[in-house]
Amino acid sequence: MMQGTGRVRQNRRLRLLCAIGLAVVVVTAGPAHTQIGGDPIAPPPTDIVPLPEPFNRTMSQDPDNPLAVPGGGGDAFDSADPVVGGGIEELPEAVRRTRAMIMEAAQRADFEALRPLIGSGEEMTQLSLGGYEGDPVAFLRSLSGDQEGHEILAILIEVLEAGYAIYDPGTPNETFVWPYFVATPLEDLSPTQRVDLFKLVTSGDFEDMRAFGAYIFYRAGISPDGRWRFFVAGD
Repeated sequence: MMQGTGRVRQNRRLRLLCAIGLAVVVVTAGPAHTQIGGDPIAPPPTDIVPLPEPFNRTMSQDPDNPLAVPGGGGDAFDSADPVVGGGIEELPEAVRRTRAMIMEAAQRADFEALRPLIGSGEEMTQLSLGGYEGDPVAFLRSLSGDQEGHEILAILIEVLEAGYAIYDPGTPNETFVWPYFVATPLEDLSPTQRVDLFKLVTSGDFEDMRAFGAYIFYRAGISPDGRWRFFVAGD
């Protein structure tokens, strides 16, 4: 492995360990407020961000197609439990469009192209579970292991290239969430699913998450109307 690649993967593990630490801080300290232009803005309600939970839920899905929606057709929407989604072509058009625009901007390393997608005010994309101060684009760049912010853009691309899950399907709070590992028991991942996971995290990350009990690395959510709801790590 190239030395630079090794440093990147070490940075990702350090970031995951920080996310685990943040899980404890968020639980004990409660949500913080974001400040934009000196005016405090309360973070979006935490119920719009699917937080990891103990994986004791059974998922009825096709073993030959781990990304298939359980039950097929509309049956998957009889419950508000999260389900693993299908192909990108099955996403609502607005969701596909937003995902494509995010990935295109990230691929071009164009942070300013992400700004209108992040938005502002109450509709602003949630970028932290603990709150932050200042410009959201600057904050997003600061999450990266490199000064230019390229690593966090690469992570964003990798997250959106993974399969997705559908949280609160058929409800007003329906959200399409990447990667689908958020809604999948880590212990039940197939060999091919683990390969997918290791595109995002290291084997050390995986063991840390197993010990914690959930996937808690970066995840992104888009609402059916195409609003980019969140890009966060941690619990």
